[in-house]
Amino acid sequence: MANLFDELQWRGLVADATEAVAEALAKEHVTAYIGFDPTASSLHVGSLLTVMGLARLQRFGHSPIAIVGGGTGMIGDPSGKSHERQLLTREQIDENVAGIRRQLERFLDFDRAGNPARIVNNADWLAAYDLLGFLRDTGKYFTVNYMLQKESVNRRLESEEGISYTEFSYLLLQARDYLELFDRHNCTLQMGGTDQWGNITAGIELIRKLRSTRAHGLVWPLMTTAAGTKFGKTEAGTIWLDPARTRPFKFYQFWLNTDDRDVVPHLRCFTFFDRATIDALDAATKRAPEKREAQRVLAREVTSAVHGADQAARAEHASALLFGEDIATLGIDDVLAVFDDVPSTELPAADLGVDGIGLVDLVARVQLAPSKTEARRLVESGGIYVNNRRMSDVKARLTREAAIGGRLFVVRKGQKQNHLIRLT
Repeated sequence: MANLFDELQWRGLVADATEAVAEALAKEHVTAYIGFDPTASSLHVGSLLTVMGLARLQRFGHSPIAIVGGGTGMIGDPSGKSHERQLLTREQIDENVAGIRRQLERFLDFDRAGNPARIVNNADWLAAYDLLGFLRDTGKYFTVNYMLQKESVNRRLESEEGISYTEFSYLLLQARDYLELFDRHNCTLQMGGTDQWGNITAGIELIRKLRSTRAHGLVWPLMTTAAGTKFGKTEAGTIWLDPARTRPFKFYQFWLNTDDRDVVPHLRCFTFFDRATIDALDAATKRAPEKREAQRVLAREVTSAVHGADQAARAEHASALLFGEDIATLGIDDVLAVFDDVPSTELPAADLGVDGIGLVDLVARVQLAPSKTEARRLVESGGIYVNNRRMSDVKARLTREAAIGGRLFVVRKGQKQNHLIRLT
């Protein structure tokens, strides 16, 4: 693509933009920023769209700034929220800021000649303000009528809970951020999701009034899946970028399980692949959807970006083994990551004795069958698998040596009903 605006458009990442932003991105060296809310010590997959926005900006020769909101995090952004946020302590916010900084460093180049990335904390200026000074220098330039028209405020006013003065003032704080970055770094563009449009335009208005110049804004759509659910939300909870919160294997599986209807939009939004590569993967999905080639490429690419190529390769290998004939060669941690949300039973290792435990007895014991008679029937019909291997011998016995790492058995009934047995 000739310029960043065209690139964002074909990827479906322009929901709204100020009038002259396309021209500025095509003809000027632009410094732009995006804010990250430090409500946790890790970003989640929903934040990746925002991170990729800064990374694309830098690849097109512009200068990215990531604001980690140590100041605004003390208040809470009402945008897209139906309830007041729980206020965090300064110590919690500092810890969260440090965690987010480490994750951003995987995507942004802070030593790049000509357009290095920057990370700044808005507490550097917001925490230094006194109340009277802030009201005079910022609040003076916004009418209550203007603030009430913002969607984030309006929606909360219509709710039963309403909005506190604390969160009502958030718009002023973010407008001040934009002005500070304009003065300090000649920043003339703010980007984000559509829920940030009101905050962005407030900053543009403040720069116009106080500096008599034009600044820009660009927002992309908030992501939903083809099924109509919010992107990144799963039955098991949030998918985090921190490997301590979401293991790399589970992270890989999240992307591998992408719906066929979503995989091409996700390739556009979460990878740097060009149009020809994505079109080829789209064609492969339509030609042979059962092979899930596009999903495998998506999972490998995003996992590599977040956790490194080694972890991606390990996750891909584990996934291939998991759905193959034998998972006995997997590590214990990988198996636990895959099956952490399935029913499990702790079994004293002593119960296996020297000769092991009878398969029929075990199936009944963990209630994959209501009785030993039914357990025998299941085994005879080939409906029971141990570590992904079909077991049809009713006299089979499981020894500790056959357990994964000497500690785990994965027993499956049919194609989907798994049960994890942990030897203690």
